[in-house]
Amino acid sequence: MATTEHQVLIAGAGPTGLMLAGELALAGVDVAVLERRTVRDLAGSRAGGMTPRTIEVLDQRGIADRFLDEGTIGQYGHYAGLFFDVSDLPTRHNYGLALLQYRVETILANWIAELGVPVHYGREVTDFTQDDSGVDATVSDGTTLRVGYLVGCDGGRSVVRKRAGIDFPGWEPSTSCLVADVHMAGVPPWGLHRHGGFHSFFTFDGEDTVRVMVAEPQVGNAAEPTLAELSAALIAVCGTDYGLHSATWISRFTDATRQAAAYRAGRVLLAGDAAHIHFPIGGQGLNTGIQDAVNLGWKLAQVVRGVSGEEFLDTYHAERHPVAASVLHNTMAQTALNGPGPRIDALRDTMFELLTMDEPRTRIAAMMCGLDIHYDLGDGHPLLGRRMPDLDLQTPSGHSRVFTLLHQAHGVLLKFGGRAFDFDIAPWSDQVSMFDVHYSGAWELPVIGAVAAPQAVLVRPDGYVAWVADGSTAGLPDALDRWFT
Repeated sequence: MATTEHQVLIAGAGPTGLMLAGELALAGVDVAVLERRTVRDLAGSRAGGMTPRTIEVLDQRGIADRFLDEGTIGQYGHYAGLFFDVSDLPTRHNYGLALLQYRVETILANWIAELGVPVHYGREVTDFTQDDSGVDATVSDGTTLRVGYLVGCDGGRSVVRKRAGIDFPGWEPSTSCLVADVHMAGVPPWGLHRHGGFHSFFTFDGEDTVRVMVAEPQVGNAAEPTLAELSAALIAVCGTDYGLHSATWISRFTDATRQAAAYRAGRVLLAGDAAHIHFPIGGQGLNTGIQDAVNLGWKLAQVVRGVSGEEFLDTYHAERHPVAASVLHNTMAQTALNGPGPRIDALRDTMFELLTMDEPRTRIAAMMCGLDIHYDLGDGHPLLGRRMPDLDLQTPSGHSRVFTLLHQAHGVLLKFGGRAFDFDIAPWSDQVSMFDVHYSGAWELPVIGAVAAPQAVLVRPDGYVAWVADGSTAGLPDALDRWFT
């Protein structure tokens, strides 16, 4: 049997793959990344920003400022182009961040380089076989790598997913769009529009191009798009191409909507677009992928290190599959709202009216921002299964924040108010750190609102609450065993 060359091999160096590599490296796992592109893109990318929950998970690792320093924040989100305020959401990061994907990838690549993770460009996984002890991955350069686990982060046409035999059911496309970063002699009407056909024009700080998106008259063209096709599509929708004369990047996408039937096949797993694709309205794709990585990373690390059994990986599918299914559901609804005609206009008017009301607005805003995620961890305190708020804490060593305590991707047990806590955490001390903390103020959760302050909470490495004290330590051993053994 070949010697195992890496504990984990990641196929794909997009945001999902890079984030997963960082999570695994923080946990001490030997990980490598293969990327079919010969170099990292320095221009052009479909995704254009981050939602509050994604910024939160980056803050949990101490790297959020790297992204905030390069992007532009804005306190408005949108649902099918119907904009709403997110500034009153109960999060430290009550805003979105406009930042093109290639910049996101550059920052993540620099971060994992600091952690010692190699990224091999110009190489991709073309096939694999697996057995009970590992995976033999065939690489495009003709070599074979023996690895413990293989994770496909290789996009919607994922070779890893196809070779694993995982079904990818869903809905065929009903619309096709071109997206590009272009130079124009004229000034287009900024923003998102539907008159004549769906189209939009935006700029990003630090870029000298216009991000244009425009619907095509037909669906089904799979060829590489051209500047002439982009010009023709703009003229058909707008009556002009606004002096379009060059593009640094052009791509085509549709509203095809699909989700992998399983996120795991033995020692092979899927994340990001390899696991789910949808119309990119609302900018949820990159964000869902990064959050897949944060959910999977610590779990896979525990299995690799022998802390947890391989069946522990099934919790990844159980938790993240419903999240992506919800994203697919809301993007299909938004795509329908983008359609033409007076009947759709009437429905949009109704939705606009609803979004002027506080409760519908905050629910939709929390959903679009990724702050309403609730993993089913059973009944109990409203915090259970939800993201832990980033509270300002007083610890014996001084001021801190919850997210600061999560920087090393370890579990955190927080005891509030100096209450007696007769429990020995020693058997789990390699995976969980305990802190005596003080916090004064109301607890507020997105959608739920104000909640009673607990006596103690167990926070998983991904920032979600695994156990809440109800006046005693009852249930804590079971929670620790479930998540950290």
